[in-house]
Amino acid sequence: MIKYKRKHTSSIIGNMFPCTSIRKGLFAMDFTFHMPVKIISGEGCVLKNGNLLREFGRRCLIMTGRNAAKLSGALDDVLKVSGETGIEATVFPEISANPLLSQCRNAAYTAEICKADFIIGIGGGSVMDAAKAAAWLASNSSADIKSLMECQLRRPPLPLILVGTTAGTGSEVSAASVLTMDQTGHKRSIVHPHCYAKLAFADPRYTHSTPRDQTVSTALDALSHAIEGWFAPSCGDVITAFGEKALPMIMDGLCWLAAHQGLPDSSRREGLYYGSLWAGMVLNATGTAFPHPLGYILTEEYAVPHGMACAVFLPAFLDRAETNSPERAGLLYSLCGGRDRIRTMLDRLVSYAITMSAQQIEGYKPRWDKTPNFARTPGGFTADDAAELLRSMFTDC
Repeated sequence: MIKYKRKHTSSIIGNMFPCTSIRKGLFAMDFTFHMPVKIISGEGCVLKNGNLLREFGRRCLIMTGRNAAKLSGALDDVLKVSGETGIEATVFPEISANPLLSQCRNAAYTAEICKADFIIGIGGGSVMDAAKAAAWLASNSSADIKSLMECQLRRPPLPLILVGTTAGTGSEVSAASVLTMDQTGHKRSIVHPHCYAKLAFADPRYTHSTPRDQTVSTALDALSHAIEGWFAPSCGDVITAFGEKALPMIMDGLCWLAAHQGLPDSSRREGLYYGSLWAGMVLNATGTAFPHPLGYILTEEYAVPHGMACAVFLPAFLDRAETNSPERAGLLYSLCGGRDRIRTMLDRLVSYAITMSAQQIEGYKPRWDKTPNFARTPGGFTADDAAELLRSMFTDC
């Protein structure tokens, strides 16, 4: 596992938080919730429900990464049911981590050439996010990148089916797609109802082949979704219920990983995967806070895996939550097994050896001028706050 040695530990604010009872006023009573993805879960769910693919057409493009879909067994299962149902499948195995827009464009062009009626994305968040973009491009002009990024493509996307192979992003249940710009290397998100899949197969067995480093990073990503969304202004009763499901499941797996060097057993793999889906539903409803846009910088410029990069900022985020939303923070800590438990786990699994110059940090500030993530942070957050946090963590000043 790549280690990133931490320069500074997070500040400790206050005493151990006691369990907090739910009182009137702690949660908003009104809510709006929309998540139209049909989810079929359980071991063997693809093989048991392959006939559903026929609803979407006779030809499909299957998008994957280089190895994970094959190693997990998911690709073989999808190809098997495709053959049994008379669907002609073309495999596009060229999606990388942090997928480039050009890869999405190439996949969309391939879908046009093979006259695909629908697209299946098999993999982690990178593949699923790329499949969302490719499905929308394929039904329009595969080269119309500008309209894609502005969410202004005229025709709806090809139907999309997702099969997850990692326990992290929750992309199966979200309307977001995070893509990397070829020219700048910067990440940008598109969020639109057209990015929802029509169908998602959720088989935890497909996550068993994920190596330890990726298991840790993707689980930290799921935890970040649950924690950041927990404190968002739009996290009402329904979304809180999703967080209450997600947090203990994810924490159980992460605490085991923090205490052991091996890989989790099938039961913990299952908990991590389903926990990531619950956290994905939190993310879908609330969006994320400042750990995500700051984490993008660590991924783009220092090659820190996405989930690990977001988790680098979780201690500082929790510090802010304790000050500005103490009741919410107390309830979150009770769900996670206590304040010390989550802080110790993060201290053991998350570390970094990153140095930034003051000038470099100032150069990031224009990227944060209009980010909505900062408004979702307890107490508010500004570009100046972000720059000060980076200076405190990554410079010697």
